[in-house]
Amino acid sequence: MEKASKNVSVMCFHDELCQVYNALMTALSLLREGSKVTLFFGSRGVNAIHKEKVNDLKCLPDQPKEMGEAVMKRMEEMELPGVEDLFVMLHMEGAVLLACPLNVPLFGMSETNFIEGVELANPAIYYKDVVIKADMNLTF
Repeated sequence: MEKASKNVSVMCFHDELCQVYNALMTALSLLREGSKVTLFFGSRGVNAIHKEKVNDLKCLPDQPKEMGEAVMKRMEEMELPGVEDLFVMLHMEGAVLLACPLNVPLFGMSETNFIEGVELANPAIYYKDVVIKADMNLTF
């Protein structure tokens, strides 16, 4: 089977576990199929790249607690990798991980808070060279 060779921009604007997880798994799948993948974390999504918050993301916080716990239990039973593990895989396998320079300070963060591999984006370059030129722009 032929590998896909696409330029993909994945934007994550949420810090809810399922949204972040879907963004990361989609990006990793595309990366492993040969695509060039850039992930951009903006708005509340910057919380997902905070090294002290990445493992505390909440699953379905707007639903009854039991629902979120049930999803978490199923994820454990399926032996799915954790969010932090997905970030390591993405970084090591060549994805570009970017943080919004506007939202980072709005959420009381700096580059010292980032997990390994994340850099501040230059919005002019990101939108001109990544988003506009992308074959696919996905948002979560």
